[in-house]
Amino acid sequence: MSEPVIGNLRPHTWSSEQSVAYEAAIEAINGVVGAYSALIADAESRPGTESAVAEYRQRRAECQQERRSLKAEDAENVARVRTAYAARLRELTEPGA
Repeated sequence: MSEPVIGNLRPHTWSSEQSVAYEAAIEAINGVVGAYSALIADAESRPGTESAVAEYRQRRAECQQERRSLKAEDAENVARVRTAYAARLRELTEPGA
């Protein structure tokens, strides 16, 4: 019988503040990923927007990569990501932005 997956996880010693900040940063990235997905869907529904679709997909992939590489224990980077992605989400979703 094989060992459960949880048995292979290493323990984490994040503080409550680090955990909350990390989750907020992940949610900020997820919001931007969602915004790019909406832009992709919109662009795909219009002819002649292939280059826009490709650009949005590339930007979304970059966000997904940053999400995968984000570490809760890197407080400085977590703070940077939270700030940067909150601003980007506003840019992508506010009318006239």
